[in-house]
Amino acid sequence: MPKVTVETVGRVAKLAHLSLTVEERATFARQLDEILAYAESIGSLDTEPVPPMSHAGMAERLREDAPRGGIPQKQVLASAPDPADRLFRVPRVIGG
Repeated sequence: MPKVTVETVGRVAKLAHLSLTVEERATFARQLDEILAYAESIGSLDTEPVPPMSHAGMAERLREDAPRGGIPQKQVLASAPDPADRLFRVPRVIGG
């Protein structure tokens, strides 16, 4: 028996102010039920030999944080469409 029904999708769609056709509700119900079944199958995996971790990033892969030289100001301003007085000039967006 499916865990996600067409009626459930209809209630959620109404709460989200979505207009779904009958076909879309049926499709979403089937897809969501498949997603939940897959998530449950992952829960049955044996994770005992996997050490706990706080996040997926590995600390050994991070580079040393060392200061480096930047891009020369002339080179940066060369790509600016309208530089002025060693600054980027942009159109006014507030107050006018």
